[in-house]
Amino acid sequence: MDPGIVSLLCDPVTHTPVQLDPESDSLISAYTGRRYPLRNGIPVFLAPIDVTGPNRKYQTMYDRFAPGYDLVERIYYWFSRKPTFRLEFLKELEIVPSAQILEVSVGTGANLSALSAREHAGDIRFFGLDLSWEMLRRCQLNSRRWPHTAHLSQGQAERLPYRDATFDCVFHAGGINFFSGKTAAIHEMIRVAKPGTKIVIVDETDKAIRDNHQKNPFARSYFAKGMESVTCPIDLVPQEMEEIEAHPIANGKLYCLTFRKPRRALASSGQP
Repeated sequence: MDPGIVSLLCDPVTHTPVQLDPESDSLISAYTGRRYPLRNGIPVFLAPIDVTGPNRKYQTMYDRFAPGYDLVERIYYWFSRKPTFRLEFLKELEIVPSAQILEVSVGTGANLSALSAREHAGDIRFFGLDLSWEMLRRCQLNSRRWPHTAHLSQGQAERLPYRDATFDCVFHAGGINFFSGKTAAIHEMIRVAKPGTKIVIVDETDKAIRDNHQKNPFARSYFAKGMESVTCPIDLVPQEMEEIEAHPIANGKLYCLTFRKPRRALASSGQP
């Protein structure tokens, strides 16, 4: 594993550095001694016992759906003759040359694939984290066709395995509605973002759950009646964040929440 990438990772519990132990093919925290194995080159920052509540439920769902996920999405958009809504929220991202980009809940990597076509993409380093191992495995396979490397990790959004103030761009699309800890996940995205970074969070509205998932024979068991009362978590964004906004996209089927980590954090945190 690239030492430069290892230097950006941390123990997700203590946020202390980790080191590569080539003899055991794992990362180890010098502070806690806890080991995080590398599986097909992907660091695994959680054990089954760590995943509980809604996270466990939806980890199981996405592990199950992963093998046919990309194909089903392509068939859906082909038959519905509807454009993908991905570009509607990707245009919200602020990407500069040589940026380090993190997608929380990367899935099979469709968003990172779309970003790779952008100008200066060759200078960008892409990182992706997901709870589902099977989705990550599909993402790793897909990334072999991309002109860049995707540095993937398995972990939970509530405990990101990245050092403070690491990323120039942080975003999440799909999943936070049913995270076990929405507030913790938002705070973690803020922690790993550099001061001044715009953070983008997207997920489905009650309209999408009602019109799509609850009518899908494969997915409806995971989206019981009553779940359509989901709301945009704008009230969970810390008040000290700047430019806090939320608006509907995708014909009302998605919300897009954006805010900026204050630049003044440079002075308060001692970051260079």
